[in-house]
Amino acid sequence: MTSRRDFLRSSGCLALGALLSPLATQAAKGPAKIKDVGIQLYTVRNEMLADAVGTLKQLAAIGYKQLESARSAKGLYYGLQPKEIRKITQDLGMTLRSGHVAVDKDWERTVAAAAETGQEYLICSSLPAEGQTVSNYTRCADIFSKSAEDCKKAGILFGYHNHEYEFEKENGQVLYDVLLAQTDPEMVKMEMDLGWVVLSGYDPIDYFNKYPGRFPLWHLKDMDKTKLQSTEFGKGAINIKQLMQNAGKSKMKYFFVEQEEYAGEPMASVKHNYNYLQKLSL
Repeated sequence: MTSRRDFLRSSGCLALGALLSPLATQAAKGPAKIKDVGIQLYTVRNEMLADAVGTLKQLAAIGYKQLESARSAKGLYYGLQPKEIRKITQDLGMTLRSGHVAVDKDWERTVAAAAETGQEYLICSSLPAEGQTVSNYTRCADIFSKSAEDCKKAGILFGYHNHEYEFEKENGQVLYDVLLAQTDPEMVKMEMDLGWVVLSGYDPIDYFNKYPGRFPLWHLKDMDKTKLQSTEFGKGAINIKQLMQNAGKSKMKYFFVEQEEYAGEPMASVKHNYNYLQKLSL
């Protein structure tokens, strides 16, 4: 199976808010519980391509509330028009919050379509220029700054989603840190893929402490360190409970469950992951 990172490379490219927090604080009543669970729709990519509306209905029935889309063979919204997916998700009690896109020749249309959906974020899903060097990451930071200005004009926030390769080094400098240092934190947000950070040998919490408030979006996934791939929650090496307990440090606003590989049917994994989160006490 082609992994999502391979797909993205070949194609070129969670402040706990009082109202929107994914954690339902219960104060003296007991531990916090997770609510407003989101999902990256690439997790059910084939299902979305085959039957977008039916798949969204299944996700809503499981309990997912927040959505993040991803580019597909049928476009940004799996064959649905921007206003169409906005109405469908609203009718199901869900909200399209974000979308994975490329900063490419279609960028202007991409921003316009996102504005039609009413989503809050546009996330660049892979580097817009190739090269594992500080100079290329500096170039990408400049591209991100310009892209963020375009998004701001449309009332959208721009961000970037990491993989594992951004944590490679040149002359001792972590390339991901170049992006953080050379972009305005108010303009260029970061969606942290927690699984890839851990598999790269780094601790997301260290980044939350060093760059407080820089990571309003998360991809929440568990990872099998032996197979170097994603797996169902509780079956891998990621301490999901600990990460969720530190959500406030990153000012996480939304998190999206993502799984790229499966032991069985994708929808069974999607249901398992939702139920796993519902059983956690923070």
